[in-house]
Amino acid sequence: IMIIINIKDGYQAKTVRFLHVAFDTTGESFLAGDHHGHIYVFDISRNRFRLVQRTGQACTALAFCLRRTSEFLVALADYTVKCFDKDTKQLVSWMRGHEGAVSSISVHSSGRFAITTSSDTAQLWDLDTFQRKRKLNIRQSVGIQRVFFLPLSNTILSCFSDDSIFAWESDTLDCKYQLPVPDSGPRVPYKAFAITRDGRSLAAGGRSNLIHLWCLGSQQLIRVIQMPTLVRTVRQMEFVPDSFDGGANQTLGVLSQDGVMRFINIHTCKLLFHVGSHDNAITAAAVSPSGRHIVAIMDNGSINIYSVQSLTQELNKPPPSQVKVISGGKADEDFSNIKVKVRSDIHRAAKSSDRRTNVKILRPPFGSGAEEKENDLPAGLNKKRLVALLKGFGEYPAKYRMFVWRSLLCLPENHAAYSSLTDKGLHTAYLSLSDKYPIKSQKLQRGLQRLLSALAHWSAIFGEVEYLPLIAFPFVKLFQNNPMLCFEVVATVLVNCCQHWFEYFPNPPLNVLSMAENVLAHHDNELLQHLVDCGVTSQLYVWPLLETLFSEVLTRDEWLRLFDNVFSNSPSFLLMACVSYVICCRGPLLLCSQKQDFEYFFHHRNNLDVGAMIKETYRLLSNTPPEIHPRTLHSDFTPLTKGQYPVFNHYPEFIVEYQSKERERIRLQEMEYLRERGLLAQEEEKLTQQRAKLAAMKRELKVKELQLLDATRRRFLQHEHDLRASQIQRLEQEISRKMDLREQETAAAVQDLEIRQMEIEVQRKHLEQVGSSFLFVSFRIMLPCFLFLSSNSSRLNCVFALEESLVEACLLGLESQVQMEVQERLQQVSVKQNNRKEEVEQLYRKTLAEEQRLADTLRGVAGRKLLCTMTLFPLLSVSLDRGRAHLDTSERDLLREIRELRQSLAARAGTTASSHVSSSVHHSSA
Repeated sequence: IMIIINIKDGYQAKTVRFLHVAFDTTGESFLAGDHHGHIYVFDISRNRFRLVQRTGQACTALAFCLRRTSEFLVALADYTVKCFDKDTKQLVSWMRGHEGAVSSISVHSSGRFAITTSSDTAQLWDLDTFQRKRKLNIRQSVGIQRVFFLPLSNTILSCFSDDSIFAWESDTLDCKYQLPVPDSGPRVPYKAFAITRDGRSLAAGGRSNLIHLWCLGSQQLIRVIQMPTLVRTVRQMEFVPDSFDGGANQTLGVLSQDGVMRFINIHTCKLLFHVGSHDNAITAAAVSPSGRHIVAIMDNGSINIYSVQSLTQELNKPPPSQVKVISGGKADEDFSNIKVKVRSDIHRAAKSSDRRTNVKILRPPFGSGAEEKENDLPAGLNKKRLVALLKGFGEYPAKYRMFVWRSLLCLPENHAAYSSLTDKGLHTAYLSLSDKYPIKSQKLQRGLQRLLSALAHWSAIFGEVEYLPLIAFPFVKLFQNNPMLCFEVVATVLVNCCQHWFEYFPNPPLNVLSMAENVLAHHDNELLQHLVDCGVTSQLYVWPLLETLFSEVLTRDEWLRLFDNVFSNSPSFLLMACVSYVICCRGPLLLCSQKQDFEYFFHHRNNLDVGAMIKETYRLLSNTPPEIHPRTLHSDFTPLTKGQYPVFNHYPEFIVEYQSKERERIRLQEMEYLRERGLLAQEEEKLTQQRAKLAAMKRELKVKELQLLDATRRRFLQHEHDLRASQIQRLEQEISRKMDLREQETAAAVQDLEIRQMEIEVQRKHLEQVGSSFLFVSFRIMLPCFLFLSSNSSRLNCVFALEESLVEACLLGLESQVQMEVQERLQQVSVKQNNRKEEVEQLYRKTLAEEQRLADTLRGVAGRKLLCTMTLFPLLSVSLDRGRAHLDTSERDLLREIRELRQSLAARAGTTASSHVSSSVHHSSA
């Protein structure tokens, strides 16, 4: 081994499992894709690697020999094919069209064309334009095994599931020839193919240890190579190129089901070397085009790189015991000239052991003393006699059935080991079993939970198998009073009948289902074809019977009869019973055509004779050929070891470990979630209490706020009351001020009147000198005016003006008519003044009454708002001002009339005076 490659996932610290590898044209670099969808390129000469692409999903095939050396093809799990550039890491093209997973990619020697193959179709692509040129469709009943280009030619070789091989012209897709199917000899279902570099020889193998070597030039089968008996199935074949063989490769690598790849010479039929072992098995391999390196993907997911030169150098040394020597031997009569067997001492011993095992499966031993000793069971029972009793009566006595089962299965009754498992308590995977599998009986619920937990503590796989409760529940009902025996019976069934069920976990056991399908195809091909035509697979008509151990389709008594026979025969009896159940129900099944009808049929009880089904099972066991007989099943039930239970590890540990860690992570997350939810509940309760306290505090604050508002309202009302009182006081002061001002004006008017009287007195004395005739008139005119002025001091100015007019009129010697007019006018003025006086007195009384009523209102409605008071006082003030304005207007009108009268009197007086002067002059002159 040159290099062992293990890549760790930086996020989960786990080894990344590689799935596929592909060399480039130089043979010094290769691609490798893992199950995470990462594509790495490895350079062997430089001893380095790098990540070139992250596809996000697992790849199903790789190709790295395109015309543009930096590009490569990768087929993904979503049925698409993508082309990437390893240098730029860019997506070049995305090719769609397949309806199933692409299993292989074949590139033409020119690198311009590629063929992608799935189970239902093959498609030819032009790698220059990435357009699909051709598409190969086949019938549904015939599947495609592989389609690939022949080296150094334009021929396409297609291999189908019915072992037919056709050659086609790549340009026109015309059929060039078909390889004949061998008529004689054992049939070899082809699964693996290898072609030499010159394209002249084809090696084909499959579910057999035989390899057919074809000459494509003559289309003849030239040799049949028989591998050692340890090889039961050929998974992959690869020719190893040699620089000096001219493309006619002679070394063929054969990878078998045991994980060992044996390299043989196809001409000398000698075993040259082998790689891999049972403990370090190989799942896939690739040989470089130069023939210098072999890259092998191991079962643990790592990659081993082997140097072919170093491996061939070992052959020059003395052969150790591990070297397998290929020697000649007798062939079958039909293939005496072409068949070569691979034998060695070790292989012969293994082969004889296998032959004895097969005979024991097909025909139960009878007779010899050694065999009788083998048939002795615990408690003095004999298996041969029990089987004879079973065949005679069809079942064991119900009273002794549990005792017989314990003897047949050789239960060790390991009390200490079972207690160590139960002491671990309930397994985390089954803490919530009642949610998924509710059972009315609490006793059965606890018993099932306890049994499943013990199984999960025994082997990690049993904590992840979803259908394990369906397997265990019938036994829990039977052994509900003895849980230890129940555990050991279920464990024995799992170790023997279910030994290969978990190889493809978490998927159903495809290997076991394919065995059942092969048996059904051999014994009732018509029924199988009907199931295939209806789209029904073995996962629908076999797996429901296996995962429930027939508990859904059989009654209790029928189920007990069936398992009487299961425990009395080899573990393969259970699988054969599934096939016999399908064959016995062929009538109803042939009438079904809908998939849901088949689903209902295999999950419910049907009208079936269990005795006839058991007889059919025995017939299938006796008449099934060895090549399709269920493989690797023990001839008898292997009992559990005494003292400690055996280790059960027939499952992909990495998947179980991953699921276990995921479940533990989910459980921890759920616990954390529950803890956080509990904390949240506590916090919510605290918040509820705080909300209650806050509500109480809010109520208290609201009460205090209302109290403060009431106090504020009271203070505001008091403030308004004080404000109104101060306003009333200011109004009273204003009234007092105006009254004082009025009194001052009255006093000033009286003083003016006194002065005026003095002036009048002076004028009277002067007028007395002018004439006494006018004194009486003057006195009569001035007396009413004086009286009027004395009654109302505010009219003094008007009266003085009137008196001046009268005096002047008297002085000027007005005539009696004028005097009469003046007297009439004075009378009218007096009447008007009296009326005005009365109006003023009434207005004054009304004002006093309003002020009194205002005072009463202010005292009575002290609680009313200031607005009313503020509105009332302006109204009163307006009314008082309006009264005063009316008086002032009247005064102005009176003064204007007196002034006009004075002017008219003055004018008349002037006219009269002039006439008197003229008359005086006239008299004087006379």
